[in-house]
Amino acid sequence: MTAHAHDTGRERRWWILAIVATAQLLVVLDVTIVNIALPSAQRDLGFSDDDRQWVITAYALAFGSLLLLGGRIGDLVGRKRVFVAGLLGFAGASALGGAAQSFELLVAARALQGVSAALLAPAALAFLSTTFTDPEERAKAFGVYGAIAGMGGACGLLLGGALAELLDWRWCMYVALLFAVPAAVGGLTLLGPAAAAARPRLDIPGTLAASAGLFVLVFGVSQAERDGWGDPVTVACLGAAAALLLGFVVLQARAAHPLLPLRIVADRDRGGALLAVAVASAGAFGVFLFLTFYLQTTLAMGPLETGLAFLPMSAVVLVSATTTTVRVLPRTGARPLIPTGMLLAAIGLALLTRIGVETGYVSHILPPLLVIGIGFGMVMAPALATATSGVAAHDSGVASATVSTCQQVGGSIGIALLSTLAASAVSAYASDHGAAPDVLARAAVEGYTTAFWWAAGIFAVGALLCGALLRSDTRPAMPHRAPGADRPAPRPERAGAVA
Repeated sequence: MTAHAHDTGRERRWWILAIVATAQLLVVLDVTIVNIALPSAQRDLGFSDDDRQWVITAYALAFGSLLLLGGRIGDLVGRKRVFVAGLLGFAGASALGGAAQSFELLVAARALQGVSAALLAPAALAFLSTTFTDPEERAKAFGVYGAIAGMGGACGLLLGGALAELLDWRWCMYVALLFAVPAAVGGLTLLGPAAAAARPRLDIPGTLAASAGLFVLVFGVSQAERDGWGDPVTVACLGAAAALLLGFVVLQARAAHPLLPLRIVADRDRGGALLAVAVASAGAFGVFLFLTFYLQTTLAMGPLETGLAFLPMSAVVLVSATTTTVRVLPRTGARPLIPTGMLLAAIGLALLTRIGVETGYVSHILPPLLVIGIGFGMVMAPALATATSGVAAHDSGVASATVSTCQQVGGSIGIALLSTLAASAVSAYASDHGAAPDVLARAAVEGYTTAFWWAAGIFAVGALLCGALLRSDTRPAMPHRAPGADRPAPRPERAGAVA
């Protein structure tokens, strides 16, 4: 290969990173940007508080339940097709939601967004994993990708706040077109077709069991957030989810062409990385949700000001993620980074419990956010790199989908669990101190601090578990390359046995 060809290929890979990062940012932004738009949309379309949750749940149900299928479809028919189709589908669904004149149409648009995200998210991560095989380039690429995964929610709050305050809630839906359409054009132009290779068959029984199990799991968790964990519907859904997902594992162990080969999740390092993604998502979703409520309801910040309050944390996540993956991860592996990052996030969340009814942003909120940002960056980027390393090319789609599933399900469980704990704390405080306006304000803060304490505990337990699971040498192995690739993989896939 000539030097010119090598430079051209390198430049093309970084353009691919830009496309993939844009797609990931689109998916992560949408989680928080719609939350900002909800109050205005509710007033405009006239739906009730009980109905409001379906704008969030419709997306979560479609996205969470179809991720594994979306990842395997990419392996079956080609990731480029699936990636571009997901982007165009997301753009169309966003346009439909922005133009919606009824609650039902808005919910349908959100469900279509979830279906599209289930196609594009695994394909995006799979492209990243198979495109960057040089250790130095891979570290930089996953640093950028991990930073986006960690700070995208805060960027969504900022962008959503600006759009809702300066324009209209519908632009919180329309803005997705500004990301999706250019990324789709770039994907069509720069992403090459997959090299010819034997592609797996679709495991129909496994697909049905996984999709149904994840659907009732996400629905049950959403139900728990509203009606409590003891609600009969919640209990029935969670029981059905456990049975279906257990059946899915049995089917995968026996299937000739499994939807999710168990060797992918049985590896200790990959299992620890997947756990880290789930724990970090549970904690991060809680931070964004409850701190947003606190800033807007207790400190009376507007949507734009609230988004700006998260901006320093986003910058710290970017620096932390890129620094750790480029300079530290190749030398030490993930084991020292991920548990340390989780402990830092736990410390930051514990510091957030000092907030009160009248709290200064610079003195009580900014320092914990900076500590949390450092921790998030140290967790997400190394976890994503480790979870997708050493996977054969024909399994990279479903492996990436497993990462996205952990992220989505972890976030859903985190929000539901922390919401119920916060609500219980508010009720207990109000019943003990009366119902005067100042008491209700303090009760709300009690709910927020309770959520932060529990989120800190989740991170602390996650640090212990990940420290036990991850092996001392967890420097990411390179993925298998398909025939015809310009560089061979330096290491084969690790053995699947859990030692």
